Amino acid sequence: MKEGLIKLAMLLVAVIAAGASAPSRAEGTEGKALFLKNCAACHQATGKGIPGAFPALAGNKFVQGKSSDVATVLLKGRGGMPDFSDSLSDQEISTILSFVRSSWGNQAAPLSEAEVVALRDVLQVEPFSNGQMSNKH
Repeated sequence: MKEGLIKLAMLLVAVIAAGASAPSRAEGTEGKALFLKNCAACHQATGKGIPGAFPALAGNKFVQGKSSDVATVLLKGRGGMPDFSDSLSDQEISTILSFVRSSWGNQAAPLSEAEVVALRDVLQVEPFSNGQMSNKH
């Protein structure tokens, strides 16, 4: 009887753990898909970029640094990098950056949608509007 209860408890813990990790796997899958659609043409699917043209994101200290600095690049652009403030929602930006900051050996904390919303306000970047004319890429 005791052995049966232990096995049942272990099974229950495994089911709960699998359920708890499912959203992060789904977010990772969505982040990868959004990255491939919006970023991979320049930064490559491997995150290695194109030397001399587009920086590598894999192993990049800036990418793994302060989350608001990385998000600022997507919201305002930098150098040859366009801003994505009108073409990506706050949720999409946070999902892409969370994917990039944890892929290809990168080990940085994810970003929340609320962090991107707050940063838009600080940077005085217009709120995302999902209008037909919002995609400038």
